[in-house]
Amino acid sequence: MCGLAGFCDFNKKHGMDNLISMTDVLRHRGPNDSGYEFFENENFNLGLGHRRLSIQDLSKHGHQPMFDKTGQYIIIYNGEIYNFKEFYDELLGDGVKFNSNSDTEVILYLYIKYGDDFIKKLIGMFSIVIYDVKDQKVKVFIDRAGVKPFYYYFKNGLFAFASELKSFFCIKEIDKKIDPNALGLYFQYSYIPAPYSIFENIYKLPAGNMLEFDLKFMSYIQKQYWSVEEYYNKSKLNKDYESVKKEVSELLLSAFKYRLVSDVPVGIFLSGGYDSSAVAAILQSNSSAKLKTFSIGFDNKNFDEAPYAKDIANFLNTEHYEYYVTQKDCLELVDQLCVINDEPMGDVSSIPTYFVSKFAKEHVSVVLSGDGGDEIFGGYPKYFIGNKVYRLSSKVPSFIKKIVKSFLLLLDLKILEKILLKLTGQKITNFSGKFRKFINILDTKAESVFKISSQYFLKEDVSKFIKNYSSEYKTTYDKFGCVSGDYFDKSMCIDFQTYMYQILMKVDRASMAVSLESREPFLDQRIIEYLAQIPSSVKLKNGPKGILKDIVYDYIPKNLLDRPKQGFVPPFEDWLNGDLKNFVDDYSNKDFIEDQGIFCHAEVVKLKKEFYEEKKSGYKLWLFLIFQLWYKQWMINER
Repeated sequence: MCGLAGFCDFNKKHGMDNLISMTDVLRHRGPNDSGYEFFENENFNLGLGHRRLSIQDLSKHGHQPMFDKTGQYIIIYNGEIYNFKEFYDELLGDGVKFNSNSDTEVILYLYIKYGDDFIKKLIGMFSIVIYDVKDQKVKVFIDRAGVKPFYYYFKNGLFAFASELKSFFCIKEIDKKIDPNALGLYFQYSYIPAPYSIFENIYKLPAGNMLEFDLKFMSYIQKQYWSVEEYYNKSKLNKDYESVKKEVSELLLSAFKYRLVSDVPVGIFLSGGYDSSAVAAILQSNSSAKLKTFSIGFDNKNFDEAPYAKDIANFLNTEHYEYYVTQKDCLELVDQLCVINDEPMGDVSSIPTYFVSKFAKEHVSVVLSGDGGDEIFGGYPKYFIGNKVYRLSSKVPSFIKKIVKSFLLLLDLKILEKILLKLTGQKITNFSGKFRKFINILDTKAESVFKISSQYFLKEDVSKFIKNYSSEYKTTYDKFGCVSGDYFDKSMCIDFQTYMYQILMKVDRASMAVSLESREPFLDQRIIEYLAQIPSSVKLKNGPKGILKDIVYDYIPKNLLDRPKQGFVPPFEDWLNGDLKNFVDDYSNKDFIEDQGIFCHAEVVKLKKEFYEEKKSGYKLWLFLIFQLWYKQWMINER
C-alpha cells in the first residue's frame, strides 16, 4: 500500500522539486521508503514519485519506481496483488531474472508479456502507472472495485496525477476552483461520485478503467476493461440455493486466504455484524494460530456494538482488542477530518473508522474488513423498501399518483408521524425527509426511485442552496434502466458503482492516514462476478444477505448475530446540539457566507431552522458543516 504522484509537463516548467513535494505530502501512505524519477525530454518533463508502505518484500529490492532489465518500462504502483506468486514459474520460464520477491516486479513483467491484457490475470486492489520510454506512453490501471484511488488533471499542457488531492496543492499552476455542480453531488449523496472531484479539471479514474496518455500527441484515452454491469446483464445461472451456498462458501474461503498474503502482521476489523464476523470466523476456523481482531466502542451505549463483537471474538477464540472512544475524542477529530479527507466526505462513520485504524496500527500493519458485503449479498433494507415503492410506482397511472401526491401534501406531518409511531411502535428517523422523498418518488419515473431514495438533498434543494449551480451531472445512478433483472439486481449493481465508492474512499483515507493497509476480501472479482449472475430470488431467498447469513451460521450460533442492523454511526446529532453548535454558527454567519459566495444565506438559515427548531434530521446540516470545515482548511488556510 503506497502513495503515487507524478506529472508530464509539456511546458517544461516543473522539475524534481515539484515531484518531491507532490510525493512527500503523501508520506502517511508510505512512511517506509520514497522514490523519485525525473526524465527531461526535448518536448516534456516527466516525473514519477512513490511513497512505500512495505508489505511484500520488506527489503530495498522492493523500491519504486522500478525498472525492467532493459530500462524501457518503469512502474509505480499502489495496492496489493494477492495471486502474484502464482506467476513466478511462468515468468522464470520466459527467462525473467527477478531482483525481488515483490508483487511489483511480477506486475511489470506480466505487462511486458501480455500488454494491457495482463490486468485480467490480477486478483487484488491497485492503481498502477507504467511508463513506456520507447513508445512514449503512460498507462494507468485501477482495480475493478476502485479500492485504490487515482486522481488526474490535464490542462494547458500539464498532465498531473496522485493518490490524493493533497498533491495537487503542491503545484500552484493547477487552479483549485470549486466545481459547483460537483458540489451539488456532494450535498445530494454525501460524497462526489467518480469521475468528478470537488475541483474543476481534476477527475477520479473510475473503477475497472484504464487511462492511456500519449506523450507524442499530448492526448489521452480512457477505456473500461471491466464492468460489474456486464455480469448482471448476463443470463442468470440456473442453480439451486444449496449449490449456490456451497460455491459461495468456497469462493469466500479462497478470497479470504488470499488476503492473508503478507510479510507483516495481519488483523481483522470485527464489528459484530455478519460481514466482519464471516471474515473472522472462516479464517479462524482454518488457522491453527489465533487471529488478531479489533473493535471500537463508544461511551454512548445506544451506539455501542463493541460488546457484540467481543462475544463473537470470545466464541471464535481470537486474540481480541477493543478500544473505547469518548465523545471528547470524536469532537477533537471532527475538525481534523478535512485534513484526512482532502475532498468533502460526509460519512459520519469516518470517525470510528479512523479510531479503529489508529488502534489496530499499534498491533498490525494490515487489516481485513467486511466492506462490500451489503452491496453484493443484498444487505441494505433500502433494497426491500425500494422494491415495494418501485413496483407500486411502476403499476400506478400518473394521474392517480398526482392525485395521491396532492392529498399527501395536505397532511399534517407531525400528526401522521404520531399515528405511524402508534401503529408500528417504532420512531422513524428523519420522517419528514423520508416523507418528502416518497412524495417526489410518486411524481417521477419508476427508474428514478433508487436515485431519489439515495439522496439527502434533492435536485431542487441543491439548485436553491448553491449559487452558480447550473446542471445535475450524470452519474451511474442515472444508468438504472441499463441494468437487466429486477429492482434488487439494478439496485445492487448501481450501489456497487456508487455508494460503495464512498465507503472505500472513507476506509482508504482513514486507514492510510495512520499508515495501515486495509483489505476488502468481499471485493474479490470472482465473488462479485458469480453473485451478479445469481437470480435475486435465490440470492435473497432467506431475506437480506440470506446466503451469507446461512454460511456464517455454520460457524457462529445464530443468537450471537441475529439482531437489527445498527451500522457504524456515532451520535452526531447530539454533537450538533452540543459542542459543534458554535462551529455551525460561525460557518453559517451571514458575513462568512456572503464572502464565501457559494451558498444562499437564506437557505442556510432554513437548514439550521429545520434541525434546531423543527427537530428534523441533522444529516443535511452535518454535510454543510463538514464542507465548511473542509473549505476553511483547503481554500482559506492553503491560499
